[in-house]
Amino acid sequence: MNRPPRGVAAALLGLSLALLGSGTTHAAPAPPGASEHVRLELPRPTGPLSVGRDTLHLVDTGRTDPWVAEAGARELMVSLYYPARAGHGRTAPYMTTEEARAFLESRDLAEVVPARTLAGTRTHARAGAPPVRGKFPLVVLSPGFSVGRATLTLLAEELASRGYVVAAVDHAYESAGTAFPGGRLLGCVACEKAPERGYAAVARGRAQDVPFVLDRLTDTRRPAWRHAGLIDRTRIGMAGHSIGGASAASTMAGDQRVRAGVDLDGTLFDPVPAGGLDGRPFMLVGADREDDASWVRDWPRLDGWKRWLTVAGSGHFTFTDVPVLGDQLGLLSPQEPQSGERSQQITRAYAAAFFDLHLKGIAQPLLDGPSPRHPEVAFHE
Repeated sequence: MNRPPRGVAAALLGLSLALLGSGTTHAAPAPPGASEHVRLELPRPTGPLSVGRDTLHLVDTGRTDPWVAEAGARELMVSLYYPARAGHGRTAPYMTTEEARAFLESRDLAEVVPARTLAGTRTHARAGAPPVRGKFPLVVLSPGFSVGRATLTLLAEELASRGYVVAAVDHAYESAGTAFPGGRLLGCVACEKAPERGYAAVARGRAQDVPFVLDRLTDTRRPAWRHAGLIDRTRIGMAGHSIGGASAASTMAGDQRVRAGVDLDGTLFDPVPAGGLDGRPFMLVGADREDDASWVRDWPRLDGWKRWLTVAGSGHFTFTDVPVLGDQLGLLSPQEPQSGERSQQITRAYAAAFFDLHLKGIAQPLLDGPSPRHPEVAFHE
């Protein structure tokens, strides 16, 4: 049976497939109200540093929104995770109740998981926490198509705890619902228009969003972020899930500032240039990608350090927060037996190793070949 590319189909179906199964086989959903009193919690970061979080609303006045021209300038929401001083204080919210409701309703899960349960997921970053002193590499995270930046929270917190500044970006009109200033909840207009325009337009659009974010964060005169001095402008990387991962390659093709990239199970709709990425490192991490011709096509074009990793028992959302939350809700996909605990351990371990190697220059034997600690991970030859 022919299947649409994993980077589109799974993202559009989203959490309903990742938690409840795919195709014609579904795990039995929990009865209404069963998750009413569940307290969801992300795993604690493993790094030695505490984590702070700020939120920015950025407006690119030099560019009209590619999906809703009448909306005017392109808008982005950015969560900044950073090494912070240890201390007490309220943890940052996972997402707003309105965002959670839109997310769940778009996937027919509103009767299975209450919006306040998802929105109330406990994180470990403290809102507005004072930063530690120092300069740290910057990693940009871009989420999958139709889902928001919150789905990459556990990876963002992990990297920040290990000494990175992380900018997780929501791209306007590309998620089921993202909260913007003024009480606006912007839905996924791109979900309606991208099939006609081609999904390469999504990756190319994000490849314009990210350089703008970098410009605003690294502006030496008037940076958009109050703690911009934490960022080492010479050490910038990018990772993303699904089409966000594809956007990492597209961004690197046009912006030399991004020194290293990771694609977490994303179809490369916008091909890697025939001339490569100027020798910069790139890592592909995914489920079984034998049905995705884009990885086979572009693998030879990656002209620097590169790895292609396949994780047994995984699915499209393995590399996000979804399996962790699914485990706690008792909603598991029979087609994706990888547990939430193993999913997050593998994702964190390999993403952190990649950036430690290429942005910090720390040797990472984990990336040299198969590891007994992670027998699910196979190296593509």
